[in-house]
Amino acid sequence: MPKFDYVALDARGQESRGTVEASSTNDAVAGLRKSGLFPTSVTDAGKGGGVAVAVAVAKKAGPSSGGVAVAVAQKGKAKSKGSSKFFEKTTVESAILMIFTRQLATLIDAGLPLLRGLDVLGKQEKDPVLKKIITSISEAVQSGSTFSESLTSHPKVFNRLYVNMVKAGELGGVLDVVLNRLAEFQEKAQKLRNKVKSAMTYPVIVLAIAMIILVFLLAFIVPKFEQIFKDLLGNKPLPDLTRIIMGLSGNIVANWYIVLAAVIALVVGWKMFSSSSKGQITLDKLALSLPLFGDLTRKSSISRFSRTLGTLVTSGVPILQALIITRETAGNSVIADAVTKVHDAVKEGESIVTPLEASGVFPPIVISMVDVGEETGQLPDMLLKVADVYDDEVDTTVDALTSLLEPLMIVFLAVIVGTIVIALFLPMVDLLKNMSAPGGAGG
Repeated sequence: MPKFDYVALDARGQESRGTVEASSTNDAVAGLRKSGLFPTSVTDAGKGGGVAVAVAVAKKAGPSSGGVAVAVAQKGKAKSKGSSKFFEKTTVESAILMIFTRQLATLIDAGLPLLRGLDVLGKQEKDPVLKKIITSISEAVQSGSTFSESLTSHPKVFNRLYVNMVKAGELGGVLDVVLNRLAEFQEKAQKLRNKVKSAMTYPVIVLAIAMIILVFLLAFIVPKFEQIFKDLLGNKPLPDLTRIIMGLSGNIVANWYIVLAAVIALVVGWKMFSSSSKGQITLDKLALSLPLFGDLTRKSSISRFSRTLGTLVTSGVPILQALIITRETAGNSVIADAVTKVHDAVKEGESIVTPLEASGVFPPIVISMVDVGEETGQLPDMLLKVADVYDDEVDTTVDALTSLLEPLMIVFLAVIVGTIVIALFLPMVDLLKNMSAPGGAGG
C-alpha cells in the first residue's frame, strides 16, 4: 500500500510530522482527520515534492451535514476564492458577538479544545457574517496562528480591546476566564448603551413629530384658512399673530425648494463639522455641559472608562497598553484627552490621580476611589467598583430624565400646535363678535 508523508496540527495547534499508509491521498487525509489531526500537507513518500494537499475547513453544502470539506489541489494550481462583494455585510451586531463570546467561554471552560469549540459554534451560528468569520478563524488556528492573531484579521468585528484581552488570556493560560470577563463587559456595555439611547430617543422622536406637524399645518392647512378669511373679512386687518403665521406659511409654500435646499445644506454642514477633529471636540465639550443630558453623558463616559480600563488590567493587559485601548474606546474626545495625559504620566512613573484630577471631568469621588485603589494595589477592582456605581447613577438619571421629559415634550408639542390653532381662530372670534354686535348681521 502506498505511503504518504504528512504535516498536521493537533487540537492544540501543535505541528506533527509522520508517514501514513493509504490507498490514495484522499484516504490518507481522511484517516488523519479520524485520528484527530488536521493535515496541512500530504505528499507521496516515494516522490519528494510531489502532490501537496491544502486543507480548508468549510461547511458542507447540505443542511444536515456538519463535517468539514477537504480540498485537494496540486501545487501552483490552487484557485483563490477571494472575490470580494461590494455590498456584502462585514459587521456583526454587538448582541450577537456577546452571545458568541459567552458560548465560547462556556465550551472552553467545559474542557473542549479551542478548535472543537469553534467548530461547534460555527455549526449552530445563524448570522452569516459571524459564521463565515468563525470558519476563517478556525482555519487560521489550524494553520498555526494563535487565536488572538486570527482575530486581528477581522478588525470590524473584533476591536483592539477584544484582541488584547484574548491575547492576555492566552499568555496567562486563562482564556476561558478572560472570555467570561469579556462577555460580562460586553453585556454591561450593551446595557449602558441601551439606557442612554432610550433616554435620547424619546425627545428626538417628539421633535421629529412636532416638525412634521408644523410643516403639514403651514403647507396645507393655513393656506386654506387664508382664502376663507379673504372671502369672509375682505380687506379687514388680521390679528398680528395670524399675519405672522400666514406670512410664514406663504414663504414655505412659495419657496419650498429654498427651504429644502437649506435643510440639506444644514444636514451636510452638520455632518462635515461633526466629522472634523475640531468639530468633534466642540460637540463633545457641549455634550458634557448640556443642561439635561450633560450629566447623563458624563456619567456614562466615566462608567465606560472605568469598566474598560478595569477589565483590561484585571485580564492581564499591561497598564500602558490598556490606557491606549481605553483612550480609543472612550467615545468622547474630552475623556480621551484626559486618558492621554494619564498615559503620559504613568509612562513617566507618576500617579494616575493627578492628571485625572487636572482634567476637570472626573468628580472627586472617582478621584478618591482611584487614589485608594492605587495606594492599596487594588486599582482594577476599584475601577470596576466605580463602573458599577456609575451604572447605577445612569439608571437613576435615565429614570429622572424620562419622567421630566415626558411632560416637557407634551407641553412643547402643545405650544407649537396650539399657537397655529389660536392664530387661525383669532379672526373667527373677531368675525363672531361683529356678527353678534347690534346691527352687525344686517349691516
